[in-house]
Amino acid sequence: MNTLTDRRAAARQRTPLKRSQIAGFWGAWAGWTLDGMDSFIYALVLTPALTELLPRSGFAATPSNVGLAGSILFALFLVGWGLSFIWGPLADRFGRTKVLAATIFTFAIFTGLSATASNVWQLAIYRFIAGVGIGGEWALAGTYVAEAWPEDRRKMGAGYLQTGYYAGFFLAAALNYTVGVHFGWRAMFLTGAVPVVVAILILLRVKEPEKWQKAEAKTVRVQPLREILGPAYRRRTWVACILLTIAIIGLWAGAVYEPSAVIQLATRAGMSKGDSIRTASLATGLLSIGTIIGCLALPPLAERIGRKMTLAVYFAGMAVSIAASFGWAFYLPNGLAPFIAWLFVLGFFGGNFALFSLWLPEQFETRVRATAFAFCTSFGRFVGAGVNFLLGAAVLHMQTLGVPIALTALVFVAGLFVIPFAPETRGEVLPQ
Repeated sequence: MNTLTDRRAAARQRTPLKRSQIAGFWGAWAGWTLDGMDSFIYALVLTPALTELLPRSGFAATPSNVGLAGSILFALFLVGWGLSFIWGPLADRFGRTKVLAATIFTFAIFTGLSATASNVWQLAIYRFIAGVGIGGEWALAGTYVAEAWPEDRRKMGAGYLQTGYYAGFFLAAALNYTVGVHFGWRAMFLTGAVPVVVAILILLRVKEPEKWQKAEAKTVRVQPLREILGPAYRRRTWVACILLTIAIIGLWAGAVYEPSAVIQLATRAGMSKGDSIRTASLATGLLSIGTIIGCLALPPLAERIGRKMTLAVYFAGMAVSIAASFGWAFYLPNGLAPFIAWLFVLGFFGGNFALFSLWLPEQFETRVRATAFAFCTSFGRFVGAGVNFLLGAAVLHMQTLGVPIALTALVFVAGLFVIPFAPETRGEVLPQ
């Protein structure tokens, strides 16, 4: 009996984290948090910023022009986000922490510079370059945590890391209610320069993961992008690209259109404009809370039933919750409360992103891991951006928000047929 108890106690015991590993995680988490904050800041200040800058650029600040310019700037930002795959090969060549710090430094500096924009063209350039930096942060933060943390801790580390992005939403909302209200949109962009401090701390205090150092010492120079698209990795690379694309389509469909849907439902319920906006903010918070819980619940589930089955559960949950919220609750006579309740469920299964932080590093060797992570996420962003604009056109054509977004549930159903082609890595150590 004592022997059994000792074994259980040993199984529960975790490898202690070193100070550098703790500092590195918080640096990566803070970067991912500030990444989410930066993305949400743009959504919050878009209208006041363009209302001021369009007349200075020779255009009237009409609602249609603000909407068009906002779409163009968002497109440029997404193109920059997609081009972030350039960071992967750099991280495989020069190290995780150095390049991670460079991504944070890039998006922080150019977010801060957005506060100095005197016309819409300057703002577009700053947002494009900030997008390049922001897009690289997830791939490099996920790669760093996977390699730096002990084998028995890195799975939960992936879940913890993913919560940062959604914590950034709360931080941006809090700043908007304080700094933004009193000092305007330029001050909001200036707060986005704060991550420079995080980048400096990463460079000064965090060591490169031992796994990367060992691989670097014995690796013959390769072309990592060519290798992940070669015979050894081609299948898992493209399967990962497809699965990430599906996840990104669902994220943008839910997150981008959720506030508008809540405002429409609240207005339909007789609320004032101000109350409708506040209700949308609360609903966004509930969606984020659900996603954070989903991120934390995912790693233990993935350890129990496997990576592929866990993703299938989360994809099925996304399909049901998108169809139920946008396809059913949105059209109910009194649909506000049911819609918001389904948003929490949608948020929970939106935590499927945590699986990719856990699973992608397990599928590739150290010498190409960052390149593979960055390539797969960038591919998904490019395709997801195109689908996002198609959804916008469908909403305009059909004159309704619910049905076009509800149809994205079919993408997750299709994803269930792709998952079996991915490798199952449960119980395997991170490949060297």
